[in-house]
Amino acid sequence: MKKNIIAMNASIMIGLGSILAAPSVYAESISDLEKQKESIQEKRSGVESNISDTEKKIDSLQDKQMTAEDQIAAIEAKIAESAKKIDAKNAEITQTKKEIEALKEEIKVLKERIAKRNEVLKERALSFQETGGDVNYLEVLFGSSSFGDLVDRVGAVATIAEADRDILKQHELDKKDLEEKQKAVETKLASLEVAKAEILEIQKQQKQQKQEKDALVKKLKQQTEKHEHEKMGLEEEKANLAAQEKAIKSAISLEHQRLAELEAARKKAAAEAKKRAEQEAAQAAAQAASQASESKKQSTSSGYSAKSNSSSAPSTSQPSSNVSSAPAVSSGTFTRPSAGYVSSTMGERWNKQHAGIDIAASGTVPIVAAADGVVSRSYFSSSYGNVIFVTHSIGGQQWTTVYAHLSSRQASEGAVVAKGQQIGIMGNTGHSYGQHLHFELHKGAWNYSKSNAVNPLNYIPN
Repeated sequence: MKKNIIAMNASIMIGLGSILAAPSVYAESISDLEKQKESIQEKRSGVESNISDTEKKIDSLQDKQMTAEDQIAAIEAKIAESAKKIDAKNAEITQTKKEIEALKEEIKVLKERIAKRNEVLKERALSFQETGGDVNYLEVLFGSSSFGDLVDRVGAVATIAEADRDILKQHELDKKDLEEKQKAVETKLASLEVAKAEILEIQKQQKQQKQEKDALVKKLKQQTEKHEHEKMGLEEEKANLAAQEKAIKSAISLEHQRLAELEAARKKAAAEAKKRAEQEAAQAAAQAASQASESKKQSTSSGYSAKSNSSSAPSTSQPSSNVSSAPAVSSGTFTRPSAGYVSSTMGERWNKQHAGIDIAASGTVPIVAAADGVVSRSYFSSSYGNVIFVTHSIGGQQWTTVYAHLSSRQASEGAVVAKGQQIGIMGNTGHSYGQHLHFELHKGAWNYSKSNAVNPLNYIPN
């Protein structure tokens, strides 16, 4: 554990003088970490507020969607009702057309009857024209063979005259009836066609309204999905901020622990120095007394041999895990997180912002921490796949590194990792096409919009 604690700080002091000066340095580091923790808490509060606002937007959109769907259902009911009315009008029109066909037969009969009457009338007219239009009653009288025959002849003349008047009268009635029937049927058919056209127009408007409502519902669904996606991102950001806050608290605790250990080491070193000084003073006094005693004797030579005291401090070196394909740890602030070639750089890609770089390689490729830090998150994401977030505090500045699409994770949340320490294996999990490491570097906390992302190629060796 102490080795990990030592690995977390790049400014480990070596020697007594550095140890004595360490407390002020660590106090400043703790102050920076406290500020970072407060900053994360403020961001987390802001994200929670954004989540609440997004939920309200989603609720509002869903209410509008339900209202629009209710309106669509009402419009569909009206369209169905209009369809029934149209069917009824079509049935009436069909019936009326049948009546028209039947009327045509009647008209045909009437026309034939009228044609026959016209022939009779023509004959009458021709007879009147030949006789001057008057009946010669003397011929009827003197042509009679008897009185009975005379009566019959006079009756026949009267009957013929009456028949002519009946023919003309019926002729006029039939013509009038024909005209009225034609007019009535034509009016009825025209009225039905107008009524049908009106219903069709209403149905057309209803269908147009339905199309508009359908388009509105589709738009509301798209907006809802957008806000739900945004909410998911904000919730992930919230979880990351909570994890980073936990990591910062862990770092603060480690710094306090380190400070206590260094203070204990300083006091121990001071006590040992005082003890050595006292021992050296006593030894010097003893040597002086011995020299004074020996000076009285004749001696050919005298000498003093001082034995050197040496103390060996416990080794704090960390055994390295020599992985053949792991990149060499560089001397800069950040080291390269994996071997391989950069297959995709930061920038616009597939109409979206690619917030990091992709490093591709085949085989079993170790992934290492780019700098000392604390694992803030280690989990499986639908987009990142197996992903690890590491929070770093370097020179008072918070950094976040992201290692995505891993085949396996070898560092859990809260773990303290050293620069170059293996934390996973390169993979192809989540929203990924082919084995590679998606690596992001954020100057500050990770957020959903990735506004703190910087180009890793400006910070790690190529």
